[in-house]
Amino acid sequence: MADQLTYPFGTVDTETAVRWLRLSGEEDREVWMLNLMKYKAVADYGEAGGPAISGREADDLYAPTAVLDDLGATVPLFGDVVDQLTDAVAWDRIGIVRYPSRASFFQMQNREDFQKQYRHKEAGMETTIVMGCVPLSVGAPSTEGPSPVVMRVRRLAEGATPGPDPEGVVPVAHFSVDGVILGDGRTWTDVRFDRVAPDLLHQLTETAGVEEQIIVVVNPLLEDLVGSVVTAGR
Repeated sequence: MADQLTYPFGTVDTETAVRWLRLSGEEDREVWMLNLMKYKAVADYGEAGGPAISGREADDLYAPTAVLDDLGATVPLFGDVVDQLTDAVAWDRIGIVRYPSRASFFQMQNREDFQKQYRHKEAGMETTIVMGCVPLSVGAPSTEGPSPVVMRVRRLAEGATPGPDPEGVVPVAHFSVDGVILGDGRTWTDVRFDRVAPDLLHQLTETAGVEEQIIVVVNPLLEDLVGSVVTAGR
């Protein structure tokens, strides 16, 4: 079945896209789109030409904040990856955009003002994963305490319940994954954000019931995950 479309920095899962597009207005509620980003060392604008900048700088030019504002979307988390414990891809940044609906996410793709900005993303991005998430629980504001913010994107073994976290891991927010819209073919179950002391980090790599996971430490440039989740539906 042809259920994927390949782009230079990822593959679109058309099965997920079709499922989302078929949601009724009542079914299609808020979604938190998690973006994992790895940049090219040098941005490539192709024959059209563009500035001689890094991939990271190109992504900074992309930032469609005005479009997001117009759609009623917000950015509860955006930051640099400062350490990574698992995964073959060395991720540079992560971000989360909270959209009023999946329909608004698709609406953005067709806007002329967004498409003008999007050329910077195409020039700067080496690979990316974009997945739709739904909040499961919320903990403490991640600005509290000295421990770094740790993100775990996990695929659980079928029928498995993940083992408990080490004592001292402070939950910030927990999401289920409703689908990967753009990625590398991998599927994921949930995403956790926690405050984790550095001496506990490596214990997270051995959680029972977890088949595969991406664990990164994030330096948030923007962060209000707790505020975003507790106001869901408002």
